[in-house]
Amino acid sequence: MRTIRVETSGATILLTEAPEPKVRDRQTGEIAKDANSGEALMTIGVVYIEDDESSLIKVTVPEGGISEGLTLGAPVSLPGLVARPWESVFNGQQRHGIAYRAAAVTPAAFPAATGAAA
Repeated sequence: MRTIRVETSGATILLTEAPEPKVRDRQTGEIAKDANSGEALMTIGVVYIEDDESSLIKVTVPEGGISEGLTLGAPVSLPGLVARPWESVFNGQQRHGIAYRAAAVTPAAFPAATGAAA
């Protein structure tokens, strides 16, 4: 399926939910694994702010890509962020959305203010 690179250089990304294991099967509690490396996958919640608009999104990150020092509400960087559109049929209902995945999540700094001071 097609993946779309997400350009994050002009965005502010704030951590809203601490990393948690991504559950593949809710009935068995099986943790999702990366198809290539076999590494456990984690999910984080972030608010993505760009051009005076914001979105709350969940991002999947390999367990080894979770950096130390992450703080809720603090800015983070998501290197290698991609978006993947998906759709499926569940119980006869058509569902669709966008899945986000990054190579890592690391602490970042708030962007410098732009424009002249008054």
